[in-house]
Amino acid sequence: MPSIKLPAQLESVRPGLAFVTACAAAEGFPPARVATLELAVEEALANICQYAYPDRTGEVEIHCLRDVTQQFLVTLIDTGVEFNILAVPPPALPCDVDQAPVGGQGIRLMLALVDHITYCREGTRNILQLAVRLPR
Repeated sequence: MPSIKLPAQLESVRPGLAFVTACAAAEGFPPARVATLELAVEEALANICQYAYPDRTGEVEIHCLRDVTQQFLVTLIDTGVEFNILAVPPPALPCDVDQAPVGGQGIRLMLALVDHITYCREGTRNILQLAVRLPR
């Protein structure tokens, strides 16, 4: 299973995305689908880098895998503050974009861009997994 471990810093988002992009391309994803996957991973990775370690430095691991059900899985693992994105209700969509609250829409975006998201906390580890169906 290809994986990479990076410092949980915003400077790591670009190399993390390059890793996921290379893995997805190797699995035969068309460029448009790679771009949507990148956007979802970028949101998750940026949030880990910004919020998981408020009082210390840390790392994030990224694993890419084709599973037996022919899904492409991107797993992000950190040992930061526990945060289950699936337990946070996304903010209501405003009628007027100018009155939209800042923040919270990233979760809605991630849910819309991938086929399935799972989260679990194992000991001190946050494990967020983004799943997309492989092209036929």
